[in-house]
Amino acid sequence: MNLLAFLIPAAHAQAAGGQPQGMGLTTLLFPIILIAIMYFLMIRPQMKRQKEHKAMLDKIKVGDEVLTNGGIAGVVTKIGDNFVTVEVADNVNIRVQKGAVGNVLPAGTLKSAV
Repeated sequence: MNLLAFLIPAAHAQAAGGQPQGMGLTTLLFPIILIAIMYFLMIRPQMKRQKEHKAMLDKIKVGDEVLTNGGIAGVVTKIGDNFVTVEVADNVNIRVQKGAVGNVLPAGTLKSAV
């Protein structure tokens, strides 16, 4: 056996008069099932989390204790349209985007952590 025959496989002729290969129902059904599985396992839960996060951001009020996505904990002192001012220590305020607020903590959490 020579090297060329090993690298290039021999072509096999198709039998004459055979059934032509067409798009069957199973060929169409597989991508549809795959898309449905992706929707229920990935897209739908992400949309649910986004809706819950937006509802949480709408309910934030002055005096709430929050935790940002960066891990900074503080008390909300001022709320704007797009930004929230958070007091992280005495007379130390930072402004973060509303979307950066990850969680609203139960009242008294920061006092018990000190």
